[in-house]
Amino acid sequence: MKEIEFWFSIGSTYTYLSVIRLKEVEEKFGVKFSWQPFSVRKIMLEMDNVPFPPTKQVKADYMWRDIERRAYSYGFEAKVPAPYPLKKFDFANSVAVLGVQEGWCAEYVSATYRRWFVDGLEPGSEPNVSESLREIGLNPGNVLKLAADDKIQKAYLKQTEQAQSKNIFGSPSFIVDDELF
Repeated sequence: MKEIEFWFSIGSTYTYLSVIRLKEVEEKFGVKFSWQPFSVRKIMLEMDNVPFPPTKQVKADYMWRDIERRAYSYGFEAKVPAPYPLKKFDFANSVAVLGVQEGWCAEYVSATYRRWFVDGLEPGSEPNVSESLREIGLNPGNVLKLAADDKIQKAYLKQTEQAQSKNIFGSPSFIVDDELF
């Protein structure tokens, strides 16, 4: 089975369009996605690249309309504008890093993105985090404590450094046979 690296950062608006469809793509094409959370914000700041600053309202308005239009064409919902930028961006991704280690990353990320784009609940904040964890059968208290641990924070930083070493500069990004898409 072909493995595709899926590099993502919860907080990237366009990543929603991929997250919701990946399971179907796996089943339809017999591929496996390796979920790789990282801090796209850290990379973009280092590159002096702020994609949707308040001074570019026309661009931001286009982004929301584009996401809404694409989601509709794929058969799912996107209520826009969603809360953006996220206040607890890094924590949302730290939970995803823990999820990779424990085997529930894809389920958590899908749940948290749905709550963001359907219910308007900001990832990394309550009630999104706890509700998403409960939905996938986890105890929020235990998970939130582990996700805040220094070990997970170091793993998150390492993931981001690995993304940089692969020349990843945005989310979502995919790597197939060492080729970045």
